[in-house]
Amino acid sequence: MAWTAKPSATQRIERRAEPYVTAALQAKWTQDILPKYATKHGALMPILHEIQHEHRFIPYQAMLEVAKFLEITPAAVLDTVTFYDEFTTEQLGQCVIGICQSIACEVCDHKKLLDHVRQRLDLEPRETTDDGKFTLLTMECLGSCDTAPVALFNDVLHEKLTIEKIDQLIDEAKAGNAAHGHA
Repeated sequence: MAWTAKPSATQRIERRAEPYVTAALQAKWTQDILPKYATKHGALMPILHEIQHEHRFIPYQAMLEVAKFLEITPAAVLDTVTFYDEFTTEQLGQCVIGICQSIACEVCDHKKLLDHVRQRLDLEPRETTDDGKFTLLTMECLGSCDTAPVALFNDVLHEKLTIEKIDQLIDEAKAGNAAHGHA
């Protein structure tokens, strides 16, 4: 098998006119985040969390802007974004459904819930619906084994799930219920 090199050096990065890292954000981060860390690099994770929370993904342009702000290499930012599963370079849906697949949830038949969501929304894990409303993820332990099976709907943990409860949560999200937080 031959190795095929990606044309990284010539790859074009989509850019928008408005920066992701605005002067207001830089001032906020300088005041609120940077003082908590011994080095600027230490602030990378919370800054990436903030960008992903706002945009539902971390665009490459934002990575370049963060690198410049923190005075680190763009590669260091990209390495962090691609190392941690919690970050994504692809835009997530308005409602991110993360179904736990730990051993406790497996014993409590999480697969039945996952298969139901897959069929209902016509999605595979790590896919987003065409309308941008839903993204389906499988997740490792969410730390609620005594209430398995569990799932996150955005940042909200839902416990002792049934197919009926999953359907209710999907219907609420489709109706635009804001009670499910933000990715």
